[in-house]
Amino acid sequence: MPLTIGDPAPDFSLTNQVGTSVSLADFRGQWLIIFFYPRDNTPGCTTEACSFRDHYDRLRSLGAAIVGINTDNEKSHQKFISKYDLPFPLLWDEEAIVSTRYESYGLKKFMGKEFMGIIRQTFIIKPNSKLSTQLKTQHPTQNSTPNSKLNTQLKTQNSKLSKPCP
Repeated sequence: MPLTIGDPAPDFSLTNQVGTSVSLADFRGQWLIIFFYPRDNTPGCTTEACSFRDHYDRLRSLGAAIVGINTDNEKSHQKFISKYDLPFPLLWDEEAIVSTRYESYGLKKFMGKEFMGIIRQTFIIKPNSKLSTQLKTQHPTQNSTPNSKLNTQLKTQNSKLSKPCP
């Protein structure tokens, strides 16, 4: 069944880089940015993760937590986080079950070859755990920069939330 904005976000419980279980319920009551990326320590994925790192404080100031998800293991995530000083958790989706639920795993083409893999995209989950935004990503820095759709969406939602009730 396709994902629809406004529907409950697909639930998940995955292991982070230090072996701790992290689930969607851990973020209830706050905005959550989930970015799915193909591989640790590859040029495009490093650019994407470092862009989220570089804009981390601004995104946190807008009330959002950030997690990255792919099929790389804990050890790979530890090295990636350490090498690039990433301030957010990376989650291990060993069998791509969560990635599939988020329509972020499927057939890809690269250099004339077809294969199954993680599809780069970003989701914004509302504090009530409902899908707010799905951003299909072509460029690794597309979703984290100050003028991105993600930034605009968070600013808009936060301004709505901060207005007093009538």
